[in-house]
Amino acid sequence: MSSVMPTPLQETNFSWLGKRYEGKVRDSYVRGDTRVLIATDRLSAFDRVITTVPGKGQVLTQLAQYWFARCSSVVENHVLSVPDPCVMIGREVSIIPVEVVVRGYVAGSAWRDYVAGNCVSGVKLPAGLHQFEKLPRPVITPSTKEAFGKHDMPISESEIVSRNIVSASLWDRVREAALKLFELGTKELEGRGLLFADTKYEFGVLDGRLVLADEIHTLDSSRFWVASSYEERVRHGDSPEMLDKEPIRRWLMERNFKGDGPLPAIPDEYRMHLMRHYTDSFKMITGSDCVIDTSEPVARIETNLRSYFKNGCDWHA
Repeated sequence: MSSVMPTPLQETNFSWLGKRYEGKVRDSYVRGDTRVLIATDRLSAFDRVITTVPGKGQVLTQLAQYWFARCSSVVENHVLSVPDPCVMIGREVSIIPVEVVVRGYVAGSAWRDYVAGNCVSGVKLPAGLHQFEKLPRPVITPSTKEAFGKHDMPISESEIVSRNIVSASLWDRVREAALKLFELGTKELEGRGLLFADTKYEFGVLDGRLVLADEIHTLDSSRFWVASSYEERVRHGDSPEMLDKEPIRRWLMERNFKGDGPLPAIPDEYRMHLMRHYTDSFKMITGSDCVIDTSEPVARIETNLRSYFKNGCDWHA
């Protein structure tokens, strides 16, 4: 990768696309039953936007595209087209307001809750676990989907149903789909020499059908570990080699940042390191290079979107 940092995509403001919504990482535009999702280069951790990582949005979009294609046999997804390396166009669905987290190992926030003696989203994990240890079987530890700028909160499966956030029958469908997706991802990643520690899914409903939305098995939504590093490192009390955002979270915690208070200064050298981390991880996960388009991103995206809609792909009003 070039040592020159490409222009990061901080935000977009395409008023002609429709109503704009800003998430932690994605800008989206909705009109009728179509949604345009633009993955910016914003980096979030601890539910805060920390900085930008040039090229990150392209890695996320292409990685999600890779996994949506491979998982389409498990559950229907929202994707219609990917007209730009940062853009995914999908059908508008009624989003279920729960982040469905599936864990195969105890790590991250689950480990922090565990050592504090707390349940993890209502799940009591077995006694005597060590950090990074594989669980007897994958568990679902959901969290609420809060508005931008607010912390997502753990919630148990029973609470989701008892509070009428999701009906019992719909939650059963969500649970089944999430576990099947995690199983499929686990098997494919094992063939790449990787361990699938945990991930999160977002589901919606379209005409009564369960639909997978947002992203899937990306570096922002999942933890991937290099299998060859796992046993040796963990046996000596160290962490496995990680292809996800946990090293970023640790870098922040080393600087006494856990989501509250002022952000630490993040030097360009570290942002370049993160850029290489994302592109190198993409290749390890997919077996292919992620080619980063270094052209000015806002103009490129607008050109590609205008071309897409001009060429017969009109809004579904």
